[in-house]
Amino acid sequence: MSDLRVSERVAVIGAGLVGSLWALMLARRGYIVDVYDRRPDPCLAGDVGGRSINLALSERGWKALDLAGVQNAVRTIAMPIKGRRMHAVDGSLTFQPYGREEGGRFGEGECIYSVARGSLNRLLLEAAEATGQTTVHFDHKLEDYRQDGEGVTLHFGEQGEPRCDRLFGTDGAFSAVRMRMMKADRFDVEQKYLEHGYKEIELSPDGAGDFQLPSDGLHIWPRGHFMLMALPNPDGSFTCTLFAPYEGADSFAEIANADAAQAYFEKHFPDIVPLLPNLKAQWTDHPTSSLAMVSCEPWHEGDRVALVGDSAHAIVPFYGQGMNCGFEDCTVLDGLMGDGGVKDWSTMLAKYSSLRKPSGDAILELALRNFIEMRDLTGDAQFLLQKRIERKLAQQYPDRWVPLYSQVTFTHIDYAEALRRGDVQRAIMRQVMDRPDIDEIWDNEELLNDVLQSALDLLDKK
Repeated sequence: MSDLRVSERVAVIGAGLVGSLWALMLARRGYIVDVYDRRPDPCLAGDVGGRSINLALSERGWKALDLAGVQNAVRTIAMPIKGRRMHAVDGSLTFQPYGREEGGRFGEGECIYSVARGSLNRLLLEAAEATGQTTVHFDHKLEDYRQDGEGVTLHFGEQGEPRCDRLFGTDGAFSAVRMRMMKADRFDVEQKYLEHGYKEIELSPDGAGDFQLPSDGLHIWPRGHFMLMALPNPDGSFTCTLFAPYEGADSFAEIANADAAQAYFEKHFPDIVPLLPNLKAQWTDHPTSSLAMVSCEPWHEGDRVALVGDSAHAIVPFYGQGMNCGFEDCTVLDGLMGDGGVKDWSTMLAKYSSLRKPSGDAILELALRNFIEMRDLTGDAQFLLQKRIERKLAQQYPDRWVPLYSQVTFTHIDYAEALRRGDVQRAIMRQVMDRPDIDEIWDNEELLNDVLQSALDLLDKK
């Protein structure tokens, strides 16, 4: 990363995770950065982080944090999660490791890291401000912007009309910058909502301040068309999230009040009920929130405006890649800027759009598929056997068979390429699992070699 001082003033709209990281990267390059956010100062009005779903930080995110010089600081607030812990209705548990037990970024094997949104957001904003190049402006709601040959004028109503040389929209799924870009010619955008919503419940530590569930796993209660999840926090608590349909069987519509919520949990998630003595109060106090998906093209407008993160590619949270994908946007943008600075912003931003658009579409598709896997399949015996076979292949041939989850979570393979490879491997595994004797011969060396060769042959053809 270049340390050259530059005179350009850059505006970043949105002080969330991606906005604060991108502001930090720009400031480290010497840009003068103004970050604007419509929300109040978190020091006066709570966390700047917005939604509170815990985050799953993985390799793509760590790479960006390392590039920004804050990896070690983030490490202190991140907890290693080594796999999924599936809870059956009868209370029995199954553990499914995420990746290899050796290696990993911090020597803990291949695992994801749970981190609270608000804590990470504050850390990144403070790091950006500590550069002396960044100023954060809260209570600034962008109403419009206007480009001319000299720069961009921002319209904040009573807060004034500051000028900047470049504008980056990092203001999330309901981006004001993207809304303004929709007025441009040949700008396509699609917004959809998942038929499911979510509600969060906190599982407090026990009387000694310890975790009430094993803290090394993402806990999942898969129940077909709905599920409960729980991720640990450093203070000994868990953030539990119910994902359920808005309407129909087992939906939020059927949970009319706190008593109905208590009955719902006792029926579907009985093993966690004794750990949630304040379930009724939390159900009443916490909102039910929606899950929006956004896809658009292009991700830039001319040589002065671009979208980064959820403003360009909002996805559902079921692969734990929303933040990681947004951070990877920052990594790619920074790489395209080069060590000598940007000579041609128009060409650079066009390349950024063309590189990242297929990736954004691919991870959206992957996240939707993973939702089905998590809620429908993680408790299925045949699915768990398939995962054991894939794990065996990955252990014996680590450079030749990489499970889809590992490609997405523990490598920097482009999401679109991971989707392609995953489809090939899924087709092969479907044939393998259709064998009537698979339960007896699943770890047979000859079978594993046949599976591997079939996959390699198909990958070479496509």
